[in-house]
Amino acid sequence: MTIRGFEFPTPELPPGIEALRADVRGFLEAEFAAGSWAPQSNFMAGFSAEFSQKLGARGWLGMTWPSRYGGHECSALERYVVTEELLAAGAPVSAHWVADRQSGPLLLRYGSEAQRQAILPRIAAGTCYFSIGMSEPDSGSDLASIRCQAKPADDGWIITGAKVWTSNAHRNHFMIALCRTGPAGDDRHGGLSQFLIDFKADDVAINPIYNLLGNHEFNEVVFDELLVAGDRLIGREGEDWQQVTSELALERSGPERFLSTFRLLVELVRACGPEPDRRAAEAIGRLTAHLVTLRRMSLSIAGMLEAGEMPNVEAAIVKDVGTRFEREVAEVARLVAPVEPARGAPGNEPNYAAVLAESILHLPSYTLRAGTTEIMRSIIARGLGLR
Repeated sequence: MTIRGFEFPTPELPPGIEALRADVRGFLEAEFAAGSWAPQSNFMAGFSAEFSQKLGARGWLGMTWPSRYGGHECSALERYVVTEELLAAGAPVSAHWVADRQSGPLLLRYGSEAQRQAILPRIAAGTCYFSIGMSEPDSGSDLASIRCQAKPADDGWIITGAKVWTSNAHRNHFMIALCRTGPAGDDRHGGLSQFLIDFKADDVAINPIYNLLGNHEFNEVVFDELLVAGDRLIGREGEDWQQVTSELALERSGPERFLSTFRLLVELVRACGPEPDRRAAEAIGRLTAHLVTLRRMSLSIAGMLEAGEMPNVEAAIVKDVGTRFEREVAEVARLVAPVEPARGAPGNEPNYAAVLAESILHLPSYTLRAGTTEIMRSIIARGLGLR
């Protein structure tokens, strides 16, 4: 048995990156002062088409894409800085999030020229939003077990099946749906294809799924023999497993994988005051060290992506460790500065008790979104040569 290790090399940051960070912070401070949003810990909870369009106008969407598709030809590291500043501020980014993070890059790499020309400039402008169409009822994070089928027809493809946890499908414009178009093969990864679903034109049923807070972010999307044109196929029929895994590397490695409880950590520091007792100081120091390490690993992956690599296993490590960190922040906060969690009034600046309550209510989702802990560890074990 050969056991391999992993390295997270330090990327070289491009010149002017701190000026970019200062620009983003200045923009966010001005928008917050103007009452554009109330900070959110859950980055997928704040949906604002107006805010996304403002980011597009600033050139902060589609940052790494070619200019002919509305992009700005920046580095992945510059995009990383903008992303982490938006998340740290709790800005309302969910409208454009999936489209900018993974759907656009997928189309850029595997889509047809017609698909790129029609969609990418709209994403970069902050006016076109996407949902992820991977998970299915009874399939969990095992994408190879999906049952949603696309069968060839004279005019294209007929899709039958369902997708779940499709965030904001009731608001978004498109979804990239993973379907089975042929036999799975010995490794179960064959016969998979991705299709562009138009929520505004296609006859699909979008059923709401309410979370513990009573909010409607998730949905079930049902395809009942939906006919889509042949030009909706993304990439090559039956060869989309590589497409999916490249998409997941983008989904699992970013700062959203460990900043969901960042605001709780900030409020914990405030609650403990400038002279915390030894127990609190040690706990905050340990959490801060974990945060800095995770950021360093995530930034390294951004550097790998910039170099054209596809660090799928490294991304799974960041997701697994980041999920544990997000839960640990909430658990440590309850021990170090115990208060009765209490949700804040809408529109008000949340205090420690309100942020703690919000974090606790979202904790169950952290181990599920972007793949369960069990799936992440299976990917890591395979990458290490242990299975």
